[in-house]
Amino acid sequence: MTFLVTGATGTVGRLVVEELLRAGQRVRALTRNPAKADLPEGVEVVAGDLADPDSVAPAFAGVTGVHFINFAGDDYAPLPDGARLAELAAQAGVRRVTVLGGREDGPLEQALAATDLEWTLLHPVEFMSNTLQWWVHSIKAEGVIKEPFGGRVSAMVHERDIAAVAAKVLVDGGHGGRSYVLTGPEAIALTDKVRLLGAAIGQEIGFVELTEDEARAKWRQNGMGEETIEFLIGALGNTPEVGYTVVPTVEQITGRPARSFTEWATEHAAAFRP
Repeated sequence: MTFLVTGATGTVGRLVVEELLRAGQRVRALTRNPAKADLPEGVEVVAGDLADPDSVAPAFAGVTGVHFINFAGDDYAPLPDGARLAELAAQAGVRRVTVLGGREDGPLEQALAATDLEWTLLHPVEFMSNTLQWWVHSIKAEGVIKEPFGGRVSAMVHERDIAAVAAKVLVDGGHGGRSYVLTGPEAIALTDKVRLLGAAIGQEIGFVELTEDEARAKWRQNGMGEETIEFLIGALGNTPEVGYTVVPTVEQITGRPARSFTEWATEHAAAFRP
């Protein structure tokens, strides 16, 4: 069977590619710039942009299943024409679809629900990999983390577990019409996350808890827009229950326990060391 992975060079997409290859499947990887795609040998890399559905149409040919992301571009904007993507996939004979998205269904998810495709929605909570984006510079430069809401608790999920679930659902089937929240095996407070990362890299990491106004000023200085800043204040300061409630979905689907943050930190420790 051949599976198409969209967003194939992204944090989760490239891991979906690897998981499908490990399962012995043929993989076609969609990217806006194939020349810059650094993907494993044997992967068929094709050009296409989810923001332009007709550019993706040829990639659906001969494909059993598709792993979709529900956004387009580096700014994570919603797909402008999810209905057209769903239509093209159905016309091409695609059987199964996974969609990696947020907890609210977008145009693509709504369009898939109206088709006969075997669709499954994947809703991860906070990615462990966000730690790389947010903390590497601060730890390397100062050995300290400065963030608000030190007591905030998150059931963070390893990005490879998200990929493993997507690959398993696509290959095995039997999950049509379902929405899955994906979490790690434990809910961790922000201060504990700092401590565990410090243990993994072999150095003590300081923590300074910012006020909301201090956090706004910091993020503004980092170039964040006001809308994003206020979203973060709301999401981090008042995390919904789903964000800190551990669920066993990863183990139920993959047959093995979800990876812990300690495992993630050990795997990525070198990135945080000076």
